[in-house]
Amino acid sequence: MTGRRAGVPWALLVPALAGLAFLVLPLAGLLVRAPWSTLGARLAEPQVLAALRLSLVTATLATALCLVLGVPLAWLLARTRFPGQGLVRALVIVPLVLPPVVGGVALLMLLGRRGLLGRWLEAAFGVTLPFSTAGVVVAEAFVALPFLVISVEGALRAADSRYEEAAATLGASRWTAFRRVTLPLIAPGVLAGATLSWARALGEFGATITFAGNFPGRTQTMPLAVYLALETDPEAAIVLSLVLLVVSVAVLALLRDHWGLGARAG
Repeated sequence: MTGRRAGVPWALLVPALAGLAFLVLPLAGLLVRAPWSTLGARLAEPQVLAALRLSLVTATLATALCLVLGVPLAWLLARTRFPGQGLVRALVIVPLVLPPVVGGVALLMLLGRRGLLGRWLEAAFGVTLPFSTAGVVVAEAFVALPFLVISVEGALRAADSRYEEAAATLGASRWTAFRRVTLPLIAPGVLAGATLSWARALGEFGATITFAGNFPGRTQTMPLAVYLALETDPEAAIVLSLVLLVVSVAVLALLRDHWGLGARAG
């Protein structure tokens, strides 16, 4: 109703506008200070390209790992009942609220050379994850996995389970029903979760620098390169920040319908 929108109390309007400015003005400052005249040359610099390439590769691999682990985990939470299910769901969500640097320390305690599993991996297979490109993938997947699980679990709960039951009555095994019935039904949720996970992995900083370090060409992703460039080359930091900003905006645009962002008709 238009009447309900007509009068906006100043007590709400002023802080609302202040909040909007608080969120938008820093981004505007980034755009104003960007070296637009040398942007192309900056993006072509070897260290920028190396960080960009490594970020894209590791974020994609981390997302693939999230899909392999997260879709079955989401199905387990949405389609089964077992003791301690609430605790398991809470543990899945912990990385969302855990400071990333704490996540990096936790990964070191588990997968470091002296970690609970790390010492065994090195002794049995000669695999050392910390301070390696594989370590970047592990750190990114750790912080990105909850985004995929939550999104896919929501899609599974919204999907009509009667289609799976009908497939079962026709003789389909549970795996066949999941692969041919459930997955097509929840495909938009899986895509949304994968996109969110990829964006989160691309922007990961704390767990990555703690678990994998900051070695150019091997573990230095774009957020780490921004951190380093701020001390030596602020314009390069701005250029890398612009790339991450563009990716963030693109992700929001892709997920607009899924998350109900933006105006809807009616």
